[in-house]
Amino acid sequence: MLERLGLALMHRLDPERGHALALKALRAGLAPLPGPVSTPRLRQRLAGLDLPNPVGLAAGFDKNATALKPLLGSAFGFVEVGAATPRAQPGNARPRLFRLSEDRAVINRFGFNNDGAAVIAARLAARPRQGVLGLNLGANKDSADRAGDFALVLRQCADRLDFATVNVSSPNTEKLRELQGAAALRALLAQVMDARADLARPLPVFLKIAPDLADDELAELAQVAQEAGVDAIIATNTTLSRDGLQSRHRTEAGGLSGKPLFERSTRVLARLSQLTEGRLPLIGVGGIDSAETAYAKIRAGASAVQLYSALVYHGFSLVAEIAQGLDALLARDGFDNIAQAVGSGREDWL
Repeated sequence: MLERLGLALMHRLDPERGHALALKALRAGLAPLPGPVSTPRLRQRLAGLDLPNPVGLAAGFDKNATALKPLLGSAFGFVEVGAATPRAQPGNARPRLFRLSEDRAVINRFGFNNDGAAVIAARLAARPRQGVLGLNLGANKDSADRAGDFALVLRQCADRLDFATVNVSSPNTEKLRELQGAAALRALLAQVMDARADLARPLPVFLKIAPDLADDELAELAQVAQEAGVDAIIATNTTLSRDGLQSRHRTEAGGLSGKPLFERSTRVLARLSQLTEGRLPLIGVGGIDSAETAYAKIRAGASAVQLYSALVYHGFSLVAEIAQGLDALLARDGFDNIAQAVGSGREDWL
């Protein structure tokens, strides 16, 4: 009841103000958060990381790592914060966040607004020890060396991280998606991997891709990622597509996330699974709002999943509901562990 009242209140506010209020409530201990959820069926080892369950928080919710304690103590199996850029930047002009309630979707054009790597690194240094924590790496809008920006943020923030994600797929920083091209991506990942080699301890590096790639582009990207030694691919970020939307906000510029992204992102995920032949772990993102949609991602080829937009409409209780529902679905289908279900329904999406 408290959660429903909170959601109703926030939906009366400007979306960005409501988002800020949700973070304040988390820090103050006022948001009802379900505690950790784990079973033998849900435990997963991904890129050397031991996850209590496969349901993660996608980057973008806690951009500045200000709510680490409540998030890492919640039902999420892993948490990703950021994106962080070397220098603080304000992002794009407001309004830049829109609820598409009729479509159960969100459009954002934030533009990597964040407090900068130095400030975020200081917050990461004070993180709780429990939980699996990652940081989404970004580049400054006005940078002359965007590949260097990713490596710089990694070096600055790696000490208290469990993984880092190279984000070349946000549509809200001009020309960022051009880094998904083979030559540019190869050069970028080389710098990031060189930076990782200099770290005191190994750190898994993930790559987050867009859902709007043509099949040949996707095949090329998968090859480059494997050659570079990326530890996992996150599929996918937001889309520029507006197919089938009903909301009056449907023409707003920015990346679309939420329910309408589910089919597009899942097809990309399944194709990536086919291209990599199980050699590279995949994390499915886009339109997850139930145990059933999370299970579909896993059966399409994901070893774990992430969500964010569905929290806008369902609240944090959804996380435990999805994890517990996944456990029941795995048991129903005779799987002793989630790893056995990964890719078992891939052909349905190809």
